[in-house]
Amino acid sequence: MGSLAIFIVGFVVNAIRDFPDFQPLAMLGGFLWATGNMMAVPIIQCIGLSLGLLLWGLSNLLMGWSTGTFGWFGLKPQPVPVQWLNYVGAALAVASGVLFAFIRPKEKEHEIEVPFTKEDNVINEFPQSQRQIFSLATLSPTQKRAIGVSLSVLSGLLYGSNFTPPQYIMDNCTNKCSQNGLDYVFSHFCGIFITSTAYFLAYCALKGNKPDVLPEIILPGFVSGLMWATAQVSFFIANSTISLVVSFPIMATLPGIVGSLWGILVFKEITGTRNYIFFTLAFIFVGASVTCVALSKSL
Repeated sequence: MGSLAIFIVGFVVNAIRDFPDFQPLAMLGGFLWATGNMMAVPIIQCIGLSLGLLLWGLSNLLMGWSTGTFGWFGLKPQPVPVQWLNYVGAALAVASGVLFAFIRPKEKEHEIEVPFTKEDNVINEFPQSQRQIFSLATLSPTQKRAIGVSLSVLSGLLYGSNFTPPQYIMDNCTNKCSQNGLDYVFSHFCGIFITSTAYFLAYCALKGNKPDVLPEIILPGFVSGLMWATAQVSFFIANSTISLVVSFPIMATLPGIVGSLWGILVFKEITGTRNYIFFTLAFIFVGASVTCVALSKSL
């Protein structure tokens, strides 16, 4: 339902922009984002929401920042007035990631439990062998941590690349393509919708047409899709106005801090004086990083 909400927001933006030309290449960005998003659940199962958000946010930041700074993948480099300060900001972001790596989430059972029974009047019912198909409970803490960190980095790289196809079009098009990021939103969101649908259909096939679907999350999933799509539209606007090298360090880092606070204060995933010290230091480095990057554009 989240991807449907994203598609709807994209269509509304497309209508407001008077239906600009559809850009198939921009759909690749949606594919990259949706693929990274598929890793969110196992990441949270392995290392928790707090650490997962912060690690994939850091990887996301560095990928987006590097692509804009060095002109990777055919993009035009995006210099800033105070380049050295921009580099300092990126270095501080890396340092914060090192600090985050020392944080160890509270050990708990992360197994996904299938919630369906006959009493719930739900069609699907599974034998115990199928209920364990996505369980990570058999892995050791070290194995779960390694998987969670690796997937976080990989998903962050995909997130950090999702604006590259639209930016490539703007930088290299010879037919006077639009330089307004909003004109690529619908194409990008179509890529998300199609990719997410394809992954879900593949999952249904693997489950023998008996997918595990929790009815209670359908409406919240749709609402969260609307919220995310609105934020992503804002990200497109930021990229067009202040460039990738400034927008990514700010917009890829701060959501991780908010999410980590939820994980600490609400979900109690991380406890202990040692972990709190590392979190505090990491937050300070993140704040300094964002400040340096922002000032590198405005000074």
